[in-house]
Amino acid sequence: MTESTEPRPERSTIRDQEERLLGGPPTLDVAEMAAAVGIPTQVLRVYWRSLGFADVPEGVKHFTQVDVDGLKAIVDLVLTDAVNLETAQDLVRAQGHSMDRLVLWQVESLVADARHRYRLDDTSARLVVLDRLAVIGPVLRDQLGYVWRRQLAALLARMDKDVALSKDTATTDRLPLERAIGFIDIISYTSRAARLAPTELSSLMQVFESGARDVIAAHGARVVKTIGDAVLFVADDLETGAMVATGLLDVMDARGLPIRGSVVWGRVLSRSGDVFGPVVNLASRLSDLAGPASILMDDVSAALLEGMDSASMFSFEELKPVDVHGLGEVRPVRLARHATSDWAQ
Repeated sequence: MTESTEPRPERSTIRDQEERLLGGPPTLDVAEMAAAVGIPTQVLRVYWRSLGFADVPEGVKHFTQVDVDGLKAIVDLVLTDAVNLETAQDLVRAQGHSMDRLVLWQVESLVADARHRYRLDDTSARLVVLDRLAVIGPVLRDQLGYVWRRQLAALLARMDKDVALSKDTATTDRLPLERAIGFIDIISYTSRAARLAPTELSSLMQVFESGARDVIAAHGARVVKTIGDAVLFVADDLETGAMVATGLLDVMDARGLPIRGSVVWGRVLSRSGDVFGPVVNLASRLSDLAGPASILMDDVSAALLEGMDSASMFSFEELKPVDVHGLGEVRPVRLARHATSDWAQ
C-alpha cells in the first residue's frame, strides 16, 4: 500500500482543539468513567453508543471530566424519576444524531467558505478551519443554546394550538396530529448530477436546500428532512402547505432548478424528528407522479382547500385516476397559484 502524500494537520493542532473542547486530555478509561458516574460499565457503553460513538476499548484513556458531568446529568434525571431509563436513552440518541449532522454541516460550510474565499484546495481549507475553530467554535456553541430555546418556544406554541383544537382526546386509534405534508424534488437530478464537477454539484445542492428552507420557513412551515435531491416539509394548515408548495415552484424556477412536488392533508405520527403515516406515503407517491413544474394533491385534500377562504388564489385541475401500489386508486389534482406573491421572488 502506498502511503498518502497529502499534507495532514499537525497532531498538536488537533490535540489542542480536542483538549479545549473537552476540558483537558483524557484521563479516564471505561471502567474509571463508569465508577466516577456510579453506573455499571454496560450502561456507560449503551449511553456512548446512543450518542453515536464506537465502543472504547478496555483500558484506553478516552474520557474527561466533561464526559463525567454530561452523563451524570442524564443519570440524575433517571434517579430522580424525572424520566425513565428508556426515555433517557431516547433523548440521548436524539442529541447524538442531531449533533452529528449539525457539526458536520457547520464544519463543511466553514471548509467551503475557506476554499472559496482564499482559493484553496480542500485539504488546505480544512487546515484553515482547524485554526479558525478556536474563535468560531464558542460562537457556534452559544448559538446552539439560543436556537434551542427559540425552537422549543415555537414548539410549545404549536402544542398549545394542537391541544386547543383537539376534540377527541379519548380516541386512541387515530394518529394524533393533523398536518399538511409536502414533498419536492429536482427533476432529472441523476442525469444532471452526473455531468457536474464536485464543486458544481455542491453549489447546486446549496442553491436547492437554501432556497427550499427559506421559502418553507418564511410561511411558518418546517423542513422535516432532506433526502438527496428531495425535501419533505410539514405545515400546520393546508393553506400554508399549498402556498409553500406553489411558492417553491416559482423560487426554484427563478434559480434554474425545475422541480415537481405534492402537498396533502391528513393525520400523522411525529417520532424521532420525522413524520409517519399513510398521508406521508401518499405525498411521496404523488410527487413521483407529478410532471415538470407541477404540484399534485389528492382529491380529498383538494376539496378541503377549495372550501377555504384562500381557494380563489389557486386553480385546480382534476387528472385521470391512477392505481398506486399499496394505496389503491388515487385521484390526483394539479394545483397552481394564480399570482406570485412578493415573498416568493
